[in-house]
Amino acid sequence: MFVYSIFMTRYSMLELPILQEKKSESALPSMQDLSHQPKLYVETYGCQMNVNDTEIVQGVMNDRGYAMTDKPELADVILLNTCAIRDNAEKKIHERLNHLKYYKKRKKELVVGILGCMAERLRETLLEKELVDLVVGPDEYRSVPELISKAYSGERGIAVKLSRVETYDDILPFRTEGISAWVSIMRGCDKFCTYCVVPFTRGRERSRAFASIVDEAKSLFDQGFKEITLLGQNVNSYRDEQSGHNFAELLDACAKAVPEMRIRYTTSHPQDMSDQLIETMAMHPNICKYIHLPVQSGSNRVLSLMNRTHPVEHYYERIEMIKKLMPDCALSTDIITGFPTETEEDHEATMELMRKVRYDGAYMFKYSPRERTKAWKMGDDIPDEVKVRRLNEIINQQNVIAREINQTLIGKTEHILVEGPSKKNPMEWQGRTDSNKVAIFPQNEHAPYVIGDIIPVIIEKASSATLFGRLT
Repeated sequence: MFVYSIFMTRYSMLELPILQEKKSESALPSMQDLSHQPKLYVETYGCQMNVNDTEIVQGVMNDRGYAMTDKPELADVILLNTCAIRDNAEKKIHERLNHLKYYKKRKKELVVGILGCMAERLRETLLEKELVDLVVGPDEYRSVPELISKAYSGERGIAVKLSRVETYDDILPFRTEGISAWVSIMRGCDKFCTYCVVPFTRGRERSRAFASIVDEAKSLFDQGFKEITLLGQNVNSYRDEQSGHNFAELLDACAKAVPEMRIRYTTSHPQDMSDQLIETMAMHPNICKYIHLPVQSGSNRVLSLMNRTHPVEHYYERIEMIKKLMPDCALSTDIITGFPTETEEDHEATMELMRKVRYDGAYMFKYSPRERTKAWKMGDDIPDEVKVRRLNEIINQQNVIAREINQTLIGKTEHILVEGPSKKNPMEWQGRTDSNKVAIFPQNEHAPYVIGDIIPVIIEKASSATLFGRLT
């Protein structure tokens, strides 16, 4: 599972040329019919893969003559790239569609579309909304220009067919200036956890070509990027069909190809995390010492019901190996509370696992039943008030653990990748440590650094979520 939150696309990365097969000009709106260059606005909801997918769609549309805008009132096309992992994520999209009616009333020819996992899951039902002109699933982004062209003529369209081969390997995502980039290395998932809709909305696993990923990393470095994150629903199961290279070998090749660039990856499945991968991480200083390793539950009974395909003992063994080879490696996880039939004993097992592993961070959720999953048929028998209480206990315990871990960093020097001004105080700047912790430090006109630099910062205080320091 990915880390799920809302990303509002603001085009903060470096623009790249688009390498893509030639398409028919008929897929474009007629430039003679437009008094300006057509503009595309995209809002992105959900996981990091959705952020990367948005960049792919922008790349396709930029190649067709569209300019990007971050102002919906200026757009000729508004696309919502959606998430279906939880019910609340879908509710946000329905609410947003109601808000977009304002823009549709002001500009009758405005095209509104739904992309992504929610598009694939709900399909025709989305077209029943008067506002929506097109619905496009994660494997059909090449068809977006054609569907938009038809929408200008009043024809609604849907393209949600899943693919066994689509990786968008020949499309370089549209990026504007920035320091960090997402690099998709595979799509889909074969795990079929009983609570998860991803295999149904994104299809089965298929991996990008080994060489193309390494080449993209080199290209990003040449264009000024300082950090990349290799993306997949389960990167540990990556395998290039042509060469047979696995994920550990890909990570090794990327680290050697761009030794001055920080490299991260997400997300891992505990069953597939090999000794070779952990050894590769320990070997290269530019591979960040941070692992997001979802556990979901500390109860073997619940793990079995979730079809997580491994017992909690295997998870502990992987953690032990990580800490043995990388003692300072930061760990984060996903936890679901209130899964069907979860008992107080199961809940306590999760609490105990958290105390033993001591995560630096965690993404913690109430169970949300999703149609088409096996867990849907199990019912939803845990009362919401029980879910809320258990979730609060998990969150409170995690906050205590994270604060304790961060307190041990006071007085130490951390190397921070400078990201820019802090959102709360423009006189302070922020960045991230190798271990993915947010750090805040002072900025003034005489500061000897710029965005993208990696600088030493002495940590002076810490909360559960943030480090605060000064320049050395």
